[in-house]
Amino acid sequence: MPLQQSPYILYSDGEGNIFEDTSLYVTGRSGWDAMSVPVDEWIVLPEGGNLYELPGRRGIGIDVQTGEMRLCEKGWAVAAFIPPAHTGLYMAAYETAPDAPTLPLFCYTAAGWFDDKFYVPAVRIEKDIRQECEGFDDEKIQQGVHTFLTAYPHNRLVKHLAENCCNTYTCPAARNYFMGRWECPVPSSPACNANCIGCISFQPQEETIISTQDRLTFKPTAAEIVEFTVPHLETAPFPLISFGQGCEGEPLLMWETIREAIIEIRKHTLKGSININTNGSKPAAVKALCEAGLNSMRVSTNSAREKIYTPYYRPNNYQFSDLIESLKIVRSFGGWTSINYFVFPGMTDSIEEYEALRKLIIDTDLCMIQWRNFNIDPDWYLGKIGATDTGECMGVKQMMELIREEFPTLKFGYFNPSSERIKGNFEADFAH
Repeated sequence: MPLQQSPYILYSDGEGNIFEDTSLYVTGRSGWDAMSVPVDEWIVLPEGGNLYELPGRRGIGIDVQTGEMRLCEKGWAVAAFIPPAHTGLYMAAYETAPDAPTLPLFCYTAAGWFDDKFYVPAVRIEKDIRQECEGFDDEKIQQGVHTFLTAYPHNRLVKHLAENCCNTYTCPAARNYFMGRWECPVPSSPACNANCIGCISFQPQEETIISTQDRLTFKPTAAEIVEFTVPHLETAPFPLISFGQGCEGEPLLMWETIREAIIEIRKHTLKGSININTNGSKPAAVKALCEAGLNSMRVSTNSAREKIYTPYYRPNNYQFSDLIESLKIVRSFGGWTSINYFVFPGMTDSIEEYEALRKLIIDTDLCMIQWRNFNIDPDWYLGKIGATDTGECMGVKQMMELIREEFPTLKFGYFNPSSERIKGNFEADFAH
């Protein structure tokens, strides 16, 4: 049932306890601004979501009596992490004290309380259930870890996926691999040719934030890649292997090894889909991989505008036009292309960004947008890229609707689709 009113603001006491303040309705943040959120954009916090206390920050609410905006002085502001398959429409709105610590690399969606439930402004953008909490069976995962470590005793990549990704960081992609299903992650590059501000696997020592995980430390061989990916493609339901993971640098820097692996994989099996998650920086390498049998590519970007892209990615020896060229190349081979689009309410939905995104879709014949929540401290991000005024905005939901209307064949989602899904019923709730 849709909400009849805005939810109430939440605050934290600094001891891990969260309360509601019924004198204030919660607001949302777009760019630098706090604003009321349309009542129909609130949904119940999905299963697998979490709430965060935001130290050094006071939530901004709307006074229930007067309708004026004011701070909630009772405790620290609260934000929500919303689980994969959902895209946030507004960030948490707060005022930051001068001595407040930089927030770690998570997404900070607005959150409120009404009728004994937590609410967030978000949409479910993807029917696929591949990363939902209740779908993971820890016993089965550990059995898989034991089985695969025994089957591939000398394979450094399987060891990395088991000990680092699965058991240390509970990476959903690695956990699915050890359950023998869907998308198999294939980290392949310890190095990177970008210096992303919000990199999750490497942060310079002078930064106040730390990376959320350790990066891959070795260069896998083609033989190591082939050894465990062929059986996965042969036996997993809706199989897909993906180069380019959160625990590595840029896979295109290892394109020769990847090309060798793809050629060898395809000698053994024609099943499943071979994907690369990349910054798209090396069009010639992308072409070589397509010739070898690459099926799909996802290019990460925080913006369809070069002037917003470059200060965030800080690329070495490549530029924004290279990733556009890479997308065109994959389409010229009949491959599937997605952008991993970091959604930042108040920038992503600006009029200028909307026009740039339309141009990108048309120029590259793009197949899919993966509307991803941007894991970054909003103040820190805007400060780092020097965005003082984010321009006129239309709202993330309105932008999605306009894009959908103009490009009816463009798919929306959160995950890389399998070849069965690409060829058949894209909207099917296939993972059940």
